[in-house]
Amino acid sequence: MSSLPSKTPQQTEVIMTELVLPNDTNMLNNLLGGRLMHWIDIAAALAARRHAGRICVTASVDEISFDKPLHLGDVIKLYACVNRAFRTSMEVGVKTTRVEDDGEVVANTAYLTFVALDDDRKPMPVAALIPQTEDEKRRFDEAGMRREARLRHRENIHTLREQLHSSHGE
Repeated sequence: MSSLPSKTPQQTEVIMTELVLPNDTNMLNNLLGGRLMHWIDIAAALAARRHAGRICVTASVDEISFDKPLHLGDVIKLYACVNRAFRTSMEVGVKTTRVEDDGEVVANTAYLTFVALDDDRKPMPVAALIPQTEDEKRRFDEAGMRREARLRHRENIHTLREQLHSSHGE
């Protein structure tokens, strides 16, 4: 971590509201997955920027699940928040809900990794994130587990490629 002043997850929160319009839907009048991913990326980038105070770029989309369809005319909210900060990267969680008369229904969740960039567009250190609530602490711990799994996966792919490369005599 850096010597930058630490922040809390609440300080990084972003809420975006969108209306699903005809141009956002497929032939079944369901929200296009790509359109939702675009909105998720924007909300997550804003949360990362709130934490880092700098432009941040998407490094990976670790997980995205489409649990419930969103339809033409739906009002949706995207809730983005930094779950954990590492040296130069941050995991941002995004929850998408459909607004209904009696509340909100979770339709989608996603986890993205962002990297803060300096003026030369090189990765730069980010402030520590200090979770306050039990939910924030849970998300913080889970972000660490997802990062470990992502790094293990990357190493496994690298090893597999090396094995395939050497078995082909290249």
